[in-house]
Amino acid sequence: MVKLLLRPALLLLCTVFLPSILMAQPDTPYHWQQEVDYTMDVHLDVDTHILEGTQNLIYHNNSPDELDVVYYHLYFNAFQPGSMMDVRSQTLVDPDSRVRDRISRLSEDEIGYQKIHDLRQNGRSVRTEIDQTVMKVYLNEPIAPGDSAEFDMEFEAQVPKQIRRTGRDNREGIDYSMAQWYPRLAQYDREGWHPDPYVAREFHGVFGDFDVKITIDSSYTVGGTGYLQNPQEIGHGYEDPDEPVNRPDGDELTWHFHALDVIDFMWAADDEYTHKIREMDDGPDLHFLYVERSQTRNWDLLPRLTEEAVEWLNDYIGEYPYEQFSVIQGGDGGMEYPMSTLVTGHRGLFSLLN
Repeated sequence: MVKLLLRPALLLLCTVFLPSILMAQPDTPYHWQQEVDYTMDVHLDVDTHILEGTQNLIYHNNSPDELDVVYYHLYFNAFQPGSMMDVRSQTLVDPDSRVRDRISRLSEDEIGYQKIHDLRQNGRSVRTEIDQTVMKVYLNEPIAPGDSAEFDMEFEAQVPKQIRRTGRDNREGIDYSMAQWYPRLAQYDREGWHPDPYVAREFHGVFGDFDVKITIDSSYTVGGTGYLQNPQEIGHGYEDPDEPVNRPDGDELTWHFHALDVIDFMWAADDEYTHKIREMDDGPDLHFLYVERSQTRNWDLLPRLTEEAVEWLNDYIGEYPYEQFSVIQGGDGGMEYPMSTLVTGHRGLFSLLN
């Protein structure tokens, strides 16, 4: 059944987008792209919704250009009254119905923010300028073509009330949908930097490796991009979901994820998530995280249908390059991230599959 549902949609996507993609190719091809390696260790307080963390970033300049600045996206800063995203959402003739004036009505403990407490390039502090969701970094020493630089950051963020893509307490009661949640380096390509302000639209990003540790209340289950590195340590039982789970003593657990060659890192967390796994014979392990209620009854059908969809895509589009894919209840609609999809769950089967 899923093949019949998916084929028209996939053919439509190919018909609409493929000609545009082909026409948009540059006249002179280039054979380089930038690369980043993130190592992050973060702690989320589920009472205050404050995230504190460290980030080590290795930036590889594979371009032919010498770089004397870099830019970061600070997405959470968009969720503040008076932000560009707030003003834009209220003044567009046809605004996103999920945003409209909701940002303007956020209280101090509901807004989002990202504060950079310290940033160093190769061990030395750098000068920065922040304009809402964009941070410009003036480098102490340029990054030469073919060279790399190391950036160490200490940051703090408040997770905003869920409005668009990311945030806490979405309309279905999912606690955390952590998309666009960390200070993220902007992309640099043949057209230069892409430090676009965040107005609820996605961005060109940089591929790289992510090593992420997330410390959170021990009652929470976490899923998203990447492979869990420490299932035995946290007692979650990823390797055998049918076995009873005996979590270790303690108020908090640290979940350790690793992802190779991805463009972003998304995660979600809730203290009521059910976690199911379907192992494909010739394909990735499929993970499903959702809250079992009458409104999510169609999620019981998802493992089989998702497997059929992956098989069809492997045959007709190309083989899925990772060993895991997760479908997670959260967010404000449906959005695809590396190795995972974040989607609201209170919907019919056809809507859920699309």
